[in-house]
Amino acid sequence: MAALIDNIIKHVALTPQEQELFLSKTETHQYKAKTILLNAGEICKNSYFVNSGVLRSFNINDNIVEHVMSFACQGWWISDMYSLISQKPSNLFIEVIEDAEVVLLSKENQEQLYHDIPKLERFFRILTENALVANQQRIMDNLSLSAEERFEKFSKKYPSLIQQVPQKHIASFIGVTPEFFSKMKSKMLRK
Repeated sequence: MAALIDNIIKHVALTPQEQELFLSKTETHQYKAKTILLNAGEICKNSYFVNSGVLRSFNINDNIVEHVMSFACQGWWISDMYSLISQKPSNLFIEVIEDAEVVLLSKENQEQLYHDIPKLERFFRILTENALVANQQRIMDNLSLSAEERFEKFSKKYPSLIQQVPQKHIASFIGVTPEFFSKMKSKMLRK
């Protein structure tokens, strides 16, 4: 649980009592790879903090093509923010890619913590702002960068994920087919 508390105190100071209260509102679970934590159509009830392993969020379009929206590895949070905040059915799946230990914080407990420890609202606002900035940058990259440039940027920003995440998921994240991705990587390695 040290990683979770460290993640929070990067942004807001918590007393030992506040840390204890926060942890009392969470649940830690072990999940095997390929476990689905959230199905499209369900209402998202939790935010997930990754102690170990890797998770991804994705949707599946009408042509049964997966589109990876985000990854979460050790020390990262993941959720379907749209569904969690609006309490409307999710458009996303959240899946464990690599065996993981995950801390769950329910929306109900998160709301209670806002009341009991008001500075946690600031912490989650910072997380939300960072996610908004990252999503906006990703949209801009998808509109203005080539596939090679998007992959190079992904590789520099998330070097550990290159080894942990299947190539097909990276291809989906940067917006190309696995076949194109394979050819592009081969071409880049020849340079």
